Amino acid sequence: MKRFHVHVSVKSLEESIRFYSTLFGTAPDVEKPDYAKWMLDDPRVNFAISTRDSKYGVNHLGLQVQSDEELSGLEAQLRKADASLVRECGTTCCYANSDKYWVTDPQGVAWETFRTLGNAPVYGESPAKTVEKTECCAPTATAVLLQPAACCG
Repeated sequence: MKRFHVHVSVKSLEESIRFYSTLFGTAPDVEKPDYAKWMLDDPRVNFAISTRDSKYGVNHLGLQVQSDEELSGLEAQLRKADASLVRECGTTCCYANSDKYWVTDPQGVAWETFRTLGNAPVYGESPAKTVEKTECCAPTATAVLLQPAACCG
């Protein structure tokens, strides 16, 4: 089952945690000095905020899946929608290890499809498979795949 993902860059983590905790009626599931995440079931959303980007507002959108099969299915759909697919396997981002694919929609919004493999003790630490990343996790629109990886489903 898929979960919608929204990542928002915020100026004040403390103020934003207070606001979103009140809005969602619950405290974050994950809280770090520069990051917080709510795994909501109603609506089914992975909502994350961080202070890691200098541009405030929506950083990227995405779909989180639970299996390699679901990730492979979304990869096939993304390939049909956008030829500039960026693959990241075994990457660490937002205190989690993940396999993921990135595309940019026609308006320039970064979309991430990913499967979380486990927690990580650091915010980010990716293998050198892509270049030109934003201050958060998303590759920029000009990022290119340097080496095809034989993972991610």
